[in-house]
Amino acid sequence: MDDARKVRPKTLILSAIAGLTGGFLLAIPLSRSLMPESEAPLLLPVSNPFSAWSVFDNREILVLGVDDGGGNTDAIFTLKVEGGRTSITQIPRDSYIDSHSFGPVKANALYAYGGHEAVKAELSRLMGRPIDHHILVNLNGIRKLSDLVGGVEVDVPKRLYYRDNSQGLLIDLQPGPQLLKGHDLEGFLRWRHDEEGDLGRLARQQLVLKSLFSRLTRPEHLVKLPALIKEAGNNLETDLGAMELGGLITAMGLTELETERLDARPFYRNGISYLDTEWPAQQSGGDASESSSWRYRFLY
Repeated sequence: MDDARKVRPKTLILSAIAGLTGGFLLAIPLSRSLMPESEAPLLLPVSNPFSAWSVFDNREILVLGVDDGGGNTDAIFTLKVEGGRTSITQIPRDSYIDSHSFGPVKANALYAYGGHEAVKAELSRLMGRPIDHHILVNLNGIRKLSDLVGGVEVDVPKRLYYRDNSQGLLIDLQPGPQLLKGHDLEGFLRWRHDEEGDLGRLARQQLVLKSLFSRLTRPEHLVKLPALIKEAGNNLETDLGAMELGGLITAMGLTELETERLDARPFYRNGISYLDTEWPAQQSGGDASESSSWRYRFLY
């Protein structure tokens, strides 16, 4: 992780302010076009100096959720801003990968073995497209960000209860719509103790991502953006520069969110449970090294 750098909070605040300015400048032509011509103020044409940010060159970014220990990854997804959409592709953490460097592993172990570069290399191969950048976010950052936006609204599908004294973890949630923040939100994201396992966790992550995205793009939260970026800077590492990160946030704020999860089904190999994931590169006739023809003991 030598090339990963921790983004400085002060620099991030400046980028956030610049990003907000760019967003307001982008909004000026739109607001003028919606007003009757007689009511439109006489303004000189405004050129948005941050317009290049909002394009962000259609680069795909790897996002990893890591715990405080920095070992295996609890969440893996890619993010891309393109054509007015922010597209998030979730990757099951228990996906079987016959990696070129480490042999057969679960996707969530790649980071522990070889850092973000190993994850980017393997997923670029299996996704059939280059992954250019990375963002590492720890769970403490997710808790604090959710608090700053007042929590996220989710419909808890069923009773979730789990206690792990060794980790100091208690998950105790009742079913139904509710506002989750802090440790309750972390528990909702981490819980996987039923027959759905990792697939159920991915569904819950998708609910949280959609809700968090919706709250972040509300007008009343724009004024909190510098604080949000500062908090993010304390809890993430990335190879994006501060200006690039500000550009990404600006671009995401102007788009609709779409999420998808790679299809997968459980199987056992040598007594270890994995997920047989349908990688985009296989579907397009690319790298087929992860073919499941040799696999056995599918669970369903």
